[in-house]
Amino acid sequence: MLKMVTWTLIALIITALLYLLTWPVPIDPVAWEAPPNPGYTGPFAVNDRLQDIETLSIGETSGPEGLAVDTMGRIYASTLEGRIVQLQPDGSGPIVFAETGGRPLGMEFDSQGNLLVADARRGLLSITPNGQVSELATVADGIPIRYANEVDVANDGKIYFSESSTKFSPQDQPGTYEASLLDLMEHGGHGRLLVYDPQSGLVTTLLDGLNHANGVAVAHDGSFVMVAETGSYRILRIWIDGPEAGTVEPLLQELPGFPDNLTRGLDGRYWVALVAPRNSLVDWFADQPFQRKMVQRLPSFLRPAAVPYGHVIAFDRDGKILEDLQDPEGGYPMITEARETNDYLYLGSLVAPRLGRLLWGPEQR
Repeated sequence: MLKMVTWTLIALIITALLYLLTWPVPIDPVAWEAPPNPGYTGPFAVNDRLQDIETLSIGETSGPEGLAVDTMGRIYASTLEGRIVQLQPDGSGPIVFAETGGRPLGMEFDSQGNLLVADARRGLLSITPNGQVSELATVADGIPIRYANEVDVANDGKIYFSESSTKFSPQDQPGTYEASLLDLMEHGGHGRLLVYDPQSGLVTTLLDGLNHANGVAVAHDGSFVMVAETGSYRILRIWIDGPEAGTVEPLLQELPGFPDNLTRGLDGRYWVALVAPRNSLVDWFADQPFQRKMVQRLPSFLRPAAVPYGHVIAFDRDGKILEDLQDPEGGYPMITEARETNDYLYLGSLVAPRLGRLLWGPEQR
């Protein structure tokens, strides 16, 4: 009997080892060198400035990841259920403004009052003031857009938007979070920054080879566009006007968390949400592709996952940190965007059932 138990245990161990070593996984990890992690020091020193967040109802929806505010002060949130929810300027009266039938993420209004939407399942969309949805772009340079993420519009009408991954699509996974985890674990440079020209209707690639392209924001003066490269913990600047046009350079790097949506703020500020802190295990395995495959074979609850930690920062055109707001308790979970107005800082979330809002008048700045 003892021998049978022993051989059974040996067989189970061998089976487990074979599984961890050989079972097919959807990722083909690429070795890379993780940048130094500053942690919560210096301009990112721990604070609790986000702990006074209040929340607003968005009806029977959840995951208000992307936000926008129209000229009348009404607030819009893109939700997990494929809806765009509109709230009154005082944060009351949520109604369904439109339904995309996909997963809307980043949003921005154009000069005609149309709401531009990066939909993870459908591509680049435009929604008229009366809620009619149309597709602007589903293909770029002959490659289908499989994971549109964030969008902004320049003064000349050109629309800049990110595609997080040409390989891992939310359509092939349970959702955007799962597709993002695969793309981040592979680190294969499948992300693109795209530009749509409404005059010609053409979509072109401005920058590719990005490791999970995410937030997008055009400079206040239109001289450059920024894109958050989530998998590399940095924000890149691409000059689109002036003598440096075409030049790409890091504006913020070695961030202590995963940068998500970017927005233009007031008085020359820009905002980025850090959706979760960096994970030491992920960084440790950065240059070990085989070990990352083994990690991917583990049950999902044993793999690295996002840790709740509220964090948004504001910076200027030179990358100087102007504001750093944190909630180490992560009471409002997985913040994806900060949208600044004269009175409030509105906060989006990947998973929360309500919209976040922080009082943000002159005395709070």
